[in-house]
Amino acid sequence: MALSVNTNIGAAAALQSLNATNRQLETVQSRINTGLNVSSSKDDSAAFAIAQNLRGDLGGLKAVTSSLGRAKSVTDVAVAGVEQISDVVNQMKTLAKQAADTGIVSTETREAYNNEFKNLRDQISTIINSSEFNGTNLLKTSGGSVSAIQSLANMKAATADTYVADTLTVDNLALDLPATETQATTATDGLLGKDSEIADAADAAKMVDTLNVLSGKLGTKMSTLGAASRKIDAQLVFTSKLSDTIESGIGNLVDADLAKESARLQALQVKQQLGVQALSIANQAPQTIISLFR
Repeated sequence: MALSVNTNIGAAAALQSLNATNRQLETVQSRINTGLNVSSSKDDSAAFAIAQNLRGDLGGLKAVTSSLGRAKSVTDVAVAGVEQISDVVNQMKTLAKQAADTGIVSTETREAYNNEFKNLRDQISTIINSSEFNGTNLLKTSGGSVSAIQSLANMKAATADTYVADTLTVDNLALDLPATETQATTATDGLLGKDSEIADAADAAKMVDTLNVLSGKLGTKMSTLGAASRKIDAQLVFTSKLSDTIESGIGNLVDADLAKESARLQALQVKQQLGVQALSIANQAPQTIISLFR
């Protein structure tokens, strides 16, 4: 190779090698700083696009979890209310059976039974009105129902422009007591009212049948609410597991192996120092030409 002061091929080669090392070093440092092997579409367009779609799905699942959580809270409040009403009805049934005794129950005792019965009757309305969460009351006729998005994967086009989500709905139970009692004529009818009393033995006997009917209805309502609550719980567990799986999948696509990047960083730093030394030596080569003219 000819010696020239105009062209230093060795320095150019050393500079190119040093620039390449610096670019690799910048890439490794970026991966260490962000923890990502693919932080933009410039790194890997396909992997970045897939990861972005999965991040969108993950955000949707967070909305599903939030929706299911609200529905669970509303349902659990209703369950607690129905269970408490069932307990109250059992107490009322005991009082009605005691008041129906035509033998040894005195007028004063029956009046005491009736007063306690009315207090329990009024307590039912209080429980119904209080069983509300976030403006929704499943026990009160005007309290509305609750619907939760349980899956985004099953969204389907209803028309060309709108979409219908896969929802889970818990209907209103409408347990409000009517203003006036409908007395039982058989063991399958009768409706407890806000004016219900057990003032005499005959009313108390009919009230037992009415309360038996109400107990059966409450059992059905509790079963319905319990099934809905269990379904919501199961969907919440599944959604949580699905979110973890998707998050893990995103990590597999874009996360950097920091142990490997740390080793590469040290190697590139050494390579960078050697490149600087090589460039320095190459830059000194033209100095040897001066010795030829001495």
